[in-house]
Amino acid sequence: MDIGNKIKNLRNKAGLTQEQLAARLGISAQSVSKWENAVTMPDITLLPTLAGELGVTIDELFDLTAEQKLHRIERALERAGELPADEFGDYEEYLMNQLDENDDRARILGLLAHLYHCRMEADAVRVSKYAREAIMMKPEKKDCQWLLQMAEGQTAWDWNVGNHAELIRFYTDVIRHDTIEPGTPLPYYYLIDNLIADHRTKEAAEWLELLGKLPAHRPFIIPVYRAHIALAEFDEERADAIMEEAAAEFADDGGFAFEAAQYYARKCEYEKAIAFYERSWAMEESCMPRFTDALEGIAEICRILNDGVRAAQTYDRIILCLKEEWGYASDDSVVADIERKKSRIEYK
Repeated sequence: MDIGNKIKNLRNKAGLTQEQLAARLGISAQSVSKWENAVTMPDITLLPTLAGELGVTIDELFDLTAEQKLHRIERALERAGELPADEFGDYEEYLMNQLDENDDRARILGLLAHLYHCRMEADAVRVSKYAREAIMMKPEKKDCQWLLQMAEGQTAWDWNVGNHAELIRFYTDVIRHDTIEPGTPLPYYYLIDNLIADHRTKEAAEWLELLGKLPAHRPFIIPVYRAHIALAEFDEERADAIMEEAAAEFADDGGFAFEAAQYYARKCEYEKAIAFYERSWAMEESCMPRFTDALEGIAEICRILNDGVRAAQTYDRIILCLKEEWGYASDDSVVADIERKKSRIEYK
């Protein structure tokens, strides 16, 4: 149904004449007549009021398909910082209804997870802001220290809090229930990551061997994990030897360069890490738009080194990439977040 007929039918259903609807919208009756006869379209600024007067949502007014609505939600979640409460509520209600109506339940569940994560991140920023201020005033109190730890993902000294056993059990179950043939590598990566973080190196090595048998795994990741397992076993010499050998074998692989940067950053060999991050960034030049992870790693290292000038320059490179390669505007939340990080730099 075209928008003109839809407006006419909804107006009649609401028991309104063209003159009455026009008066409520603050426009002429001729304008409503032109809409209904498909001569013109309603001005975009009138759509919320028009939909409200006709007792429908804007989506219902335009007869958007389920796919169009889901696509719009996906785009909104990709670009949004904090969603307005009414927009969040509309998305939440629609997705909840889609759980029983849409055949692609996994997609709906994923969108719900993204939606709540969007709100969680916005709330975490507030938790961090107020907890930090409270801690500065009363550093002897523990409650806000714990809240800050949860909001910012700080290391938990308490093993009962900091271990990843529950996630390890979950990803073990994911792998065992995987119906994809010949098996998807992604859950193995998350499982091995958490095993290494908990120094459960024997189990990590066993799962790494199984990962290496999957046709879809990334070959360079095997020696990288072997090196991290060696580090977790406090054998730095063996770990470095593994990485040096892999660096020769995967010299032209941007993925390996990024993982090597991560490896040396964890060892606090910062200049070596920066060199690999830069190599990774350069290797991705033919695959635009590029993800900015490598540059963000460089910026963070520069801040650790108290090199404010180089950190600021790197943040400028990130912003340039977001604008020129991804098409973000200056007022987009993604760009604003990088600007905030840049504004916190201490120049020493």
